Amino acid sequence: MMARRILLILILLWLPGIVQAALEIRVTQGVEGATPVAVVPFAWSGAAKPPQDLAAIVAADLGRSGRFAPVAREDLPARPHALDQVEMERWRGGVSDYLVVGRLDRLEDGRFRVRFQLIDAVSGREMEGYRLTVPVERLRRAAHRISDIVYERLTGERGAFDTRVAYVRVIRDGEDTRYALQVADADGHDPRTVFRSRRPILSPSWSPDGQRLAYVSFENRRSEVYIQDLSSGERTRLASYAGINGAPAWSPDGQRLALTLSREGDPDIHVYDLRDGSLRRVTRDRAIDTEPQWMPDGRSLVFTSDRAGRPQLYRVDLRGGRPQRLSFQGRYNGDAAVAPDGDRIAMVHGEGGGFRIALLDLRGGGLRPLTDGPMDESPSFAPNGSMLIYATAQDGRGVLAAVSADGRVHQRLVLQEGEVREPAWSPFLD
Repeated sequence: MMARRILLILILLWLPGIVQAALEIRVTQGVEGATPVAVVPFAWSGAAKPPQDLAAIVAADLGRSGRFAPVAREDLPARPHALDQVEMERWRGGVSDYLVVGRLDRLEDGRFRVRFQLIDAVSGREMEGYRLTVPVERLRRAAHRISDIVYERLTGERGAFDTRVAYVRVIRDGEDTRYALQVADADGHDPRTVFRSRRPILSPSWSPDGQRLAYVSFENRRSEVYIQDLSSGERTRLASYAGINGAPAWSPDGQRLALTLSREGDPDIHVYDLRDGSLRRVTRDRAIDTEPQWMPDGRSLVFTSDRAGRPQLYRVDLRGGRPQRLSFQGRYNGDAAVAPDGDRIAMVHGEGGGFRIALLDLRGGGLRPLTDGPMDESPSFAPNGSMLIYATAQDGRGVLAAVSADGRVHQRLVLQEGEVREPAWSPFLD
């Protein structure tokens, strides 16, 4: 597993392009007793069919969370579009205590006005309302924003539907292999290629503002770290030292990158300051130190090291002191992902011949496996900490999967063609 991050794997074949394809998300396990919610099809003022079915997007978002059970459209007792149209007695007593209703209107300038209400059928009151005007290309984002509002109002936890996921797509055609770094909405829709190559791409990492990606590319037959602006497409080569250049991770303030470099011999953790280009070596050990991740306060790093004989997780304070070991259970623990609250660390946990995603509670709760394996890797937290996306295998090819932080909700994200790996969940995109 660790070697996947640091070995120089050179693939010398090239094919010109990679066709865009959306990830299909399937909920394979949800929460028993999920809360019913009725998402009523939105009213539409025009004669033509609206360009997006906002209610369907919202229902799909809420259903994928595993915490809600959207009522099937054929089971809706009525189709109101505003609070004053809702006959509460038709909804109380079993259908759903919560209704999402709304309207979509096309304006003369070609934009769309979106209005929605979240209604408590028990009290007969509006819980939340939302109105905005967007161009047609932002209608899906408007629906995700509605999902976030509903999710937060009903759970007390910020929603993460209006976010994105970066991943590496691999297409194999006989002996030919193509790689593409892609970014898609959190529901797998609207994928676009950020960078393509005939050689491997590894370790995408989001900047805290969601505007840039750092990643490792082997395009020049060696590992190099690049930063790419997602709006302009501009790329900057950040690290191309002799030896290994890998595992970039942004600091919480977006001003530094932690890296694995072997420029002085053994692979060690370094911090590159984007403000002045200075480079600081953080670890000094004959072991392999790799896969750094920042703690939310920006004062320490979690990383993987085999200094005790087998890969385990350690934390080092950037102000000084020796690294402290964090993981003890299992023969392998690596590839850490730190939760936004800093209290939990997800990792690849190896024990009994397989590799699973596990969660370490730093408050003393121990280590708890979340997945079944046998080859799970690359965990990444949603920005609200509720879900983890990770890479795994299905029918002999790489796919992505997601699991809730409590292990109760499981999803599978599959492409119809090719493989996907190296997922990274974006921050909130405010």
